[in-house]
Amino acid sequence: MTKPEILAPCGGSPALLAALRCGADAVYFGFGAFNARRNAANFSDEEAKKALRLCRLHGVRAHITLNTLVSDDELKNLAETLKRTCREAADALILQDLGVIRLARTLYPDLPRHASTQMTVGTPAGLRLLASRGFSRGVLPRELTKSEIAELSENAPLELEAFVHGALCMCVSGQCLLSAMLGSRSGNRGLCAQPCRLPFAADGGTGHDLSLKDLSLIDNLPELVKLGVCSFKIEGRMKRPEYVAAAVTACREALAGNYNDTREADLEALFSRSGFTDGYFENNRGKAMFGTRKKENVTAATNTLLKSYEKLYEKECAVRPVQFEFTAKINDAPRLVAVCDGHSVTVFGDTLCEPAKTRPLTEETVEKQLQKCGGTVFFAKEIQYHIDENIALPLSELNALRRKALDALTEALSAPKPYKINEMPLLDAFPAHKAGTKKWYFRFRDASAIPENLQFDRLFLPLSTPKQTLAKHHAGVYLPRGLFGSQKQTLKALRESGAPYALCDTLDAVAIAKEAGTEIIGGPFLNLFNTLALKEAEEIGVSEAAVSYELTVNQINRLGGDLPRGVCVYGRTPLMLTRNCPIKNGMTCAQCGRKQSITDRKGIAFPVRCENGFSEIFNSRPTCLSDRIHELHNIDFYLLDFTTESKAECRQIIENYRRGAPADGAYTRGLYYRGVE
Repeated sequence: MTKPEILAPCGGSPALLAALRCGADAVYFGFGAFNARRNAANFSDEEAKKALRLCRLHGVRAHITLNTLVSDDELKNLAETLKRTCREAADALILQDLGVIRLARTLYPDLPRHASTQMTVGTPAGLRLLASRGFSRGVLPRELTKSEIAELSENAPLELEAFVHGALCMCVSGQCLLSAMLGSRSGNRGLCAQPCRLPFAADGGTGHDLSLKDLSLIDNLPELVKLGVCSFKIEGRMKRPEYVAAAVTACREALAGNYNDTREADLEALFSRSGFTDGYFENNRGKAMFGTRKKENVTAATNTLLKSYEKLYEKECAVRPVQFEFTAKINDAPRLVAVCDGHSVTVFGDTLCEPAKTRPLTEETVEKQLQKCGGTVFFAKEIQYHIDENIALPLSELNALRRKALDALTEALSAPKPYKINEMPLLDAFPAHKAGTKKWYFRFRDASAIPENLQFDRLFLPLSTPKQTLAKHHAGVYLPRGLFGSQKQTLKALRESGAPYALCDTLDAVAIAKEAGTEIIGGPFLNLFNTLALKEAEEIGVSEAAVSYELTVNQINRLGGDLPRGVCVYGRTPLMLTRNCPIKNGMTCAQCGRKQSITDRKGIAFPVRCENGFSEIFNSRPTCLSDRIHELHNIDFYLLDFTTESKAECRQIIENYRRGAPADGAYTRGLYYRGVE
C-alpha cells in the first residue's frame, strides 16, 4: 500500500457518514453477534449491505470485524455471516478465533484476512506465522515501542496496522479475563464490562491502578509512516460520530503536517480520560500513563463544539472525479457518456435534438449544467463536447441526462464483486474426541514449590530456570506470555535450556518454539474455543493444547477433533497481562519483592507477579475442580497451575486431586459451569 490509510471506527450509520465525509480511507464495523463491540449500535444485515455499497461509492475500503471467540454451536451462524460478508464484497475480515480463521480461509480463500490485535502477535516470528496462515495484515499490539515497531516492519511479510487514537486497555488485547471472571461478560466475545475502570488500588498508587489514559499518536503519524506502518487505526466504535469526524480530520492534518494544539484540545474535549498518553510508543511507562474519566472530561464536549464537528459531515462531499462526453446531433437523441474510476456509462435523452429557433445550445451552457453535481459524491473533472451548430435542447433534458448518468455511475461503483465461495462444510456437529488415559501436567512458577517425589506426565517451569534444575526435574518450560521486543533472547534461552517441550500461550510463543524445534504444548491463552480452532492449532504445529478458560465443562466435553487436549483444573486464573505494572505506581520493584497485590473497592486482593517485563494479575482465589474432574470427559490431561502456593500447599492440593477430594479453603469454579456471554 503506497498511501497511508486512515482507518475509522463505525458503530452505526451516523459514524459511517462522519468517516466517509471527513476523509477516511477505510472504515471498520461489525454486524451480527460476532464482533468485539457487541454493545455498539452495529449494523443489521440490510444496514451492512447498504453501508458496504456506500463505502464502495466513496472509494473507501470496508473491514468487517468478526474478531470474537465462537463456540461449536455458533459456527453455523458464523458461517452464514461470513457468506453474506463475502457476497457483499467487504474488503477484509478482522479475525481472532483460530477456528473462524480456518473457516474463512476454507470457504472464502480470496477474501483478505487481517489478524486482530486480539491475537496478541508482536514479534517477527509471530508475523511470519500469520503470513503462513494466509493473513495479509497484522494489527499490532498497542503496547509496542517505536523501536519494536521498526523491528517488526523490517522485512515484514504482511502489512502492519497500528492503533493511533482512542481507548487504551490496561491488559494486552486477547489476554484479559477480568470482565469474564468477575461477571461472565467476556472481552474475547465482545461484551467487556470494563471493570478495570473501577477502583483497583496498589499501595501508594493512584486508586485506579488498572485505568490508563487514552492513547493518542496522531502527532506521530509521519514518524509511523517512516517506521513502515501502512494503516492508522482509530478506536471508538462505541463513540459518537463527532468524535469520529474530529479524529479522522486530525489524522488527515497530521499526515499533511498541519496538526495543531487546537485540534488536539478538541479531541481531548470530545473524549478522553484525564488527557492522552504516548507512553508505550515512547517507552516511557509509569504513573503518568494512568487516568480516569472525570466529570470535567464528560462536560468538556459542549454543544457548540459538537455542532462544529457535526457540520463537517452534514453534507455529501464530492470525492469522485467524472469525465463527461456530451454529444448532440440534429434529429438524434442527445447522448452523455460518464467515466469514473474505470466505469463507463452511456445514457440517452428522451427528446430529439431540433434546430434552434432562438437560442442555440452552447458549450458554456452544457458545462454549466453538467457541473451541477451537488449533493452527490461526484464532480465534473473534464467535459468534452460534440454539438451540431444551431441546435436546441431544453435545459431540463440536460439536467435529466446528468442525473441519469450519475445514477448509473452510482450503481456501477456501488455494486459488489463477490469473491469465490467454496462449498460449506458440515458444521452441525463434530464427532466427540476420543481420549486415552488422563495425564497429569503441572506448571510451577517457582521450582522450589515442587513437592518431593512428584509423579507427573509433563512439568513446566519458567524459561529462566537454570538448565541443571530443568534436567533434575526432567521438566519442560513455559514461555512468557509477554514477548514483545524479546524474541531473540527468548529463542536463544529456549535453545540453550534443552527443554524437550514448551507450554505456549500465544502465537508469538508458538512461532518461537517452532523455530527452536521444541515440541509445542498450547496453553489456555491460545483461546482455543471450538473444534475448528483445535484443528487449526494442530496444523500450525501444536502437539497438545489446553482449551480456553472460558469454555464450560459441557462445551469442553462436546469438542471434536484429534488434537490431544486438556483443561486447567487448578490455579489462580491470570486475569490480566499488562506492560505497565500497577504496583509501580506506589513502590519500586525492590520494595515489591514479588509479593504485592492490588485491591478492589470491596477490599479483595489480587496478586501481581512480574516476568520478562510484563505483569500478570491473578484472581483473588484459585479455581478448583478437585472433586469434579470426573465430570470432564473426552480430555487427555489435567493441568494444575501453581503461582503463590507453598510447597506444602502444592502437596496437599495435588493429593486432593489424586483422591477427588473437595478443596481446602476459599476457591471458585471459574467459568467452567457458568460460562460467558
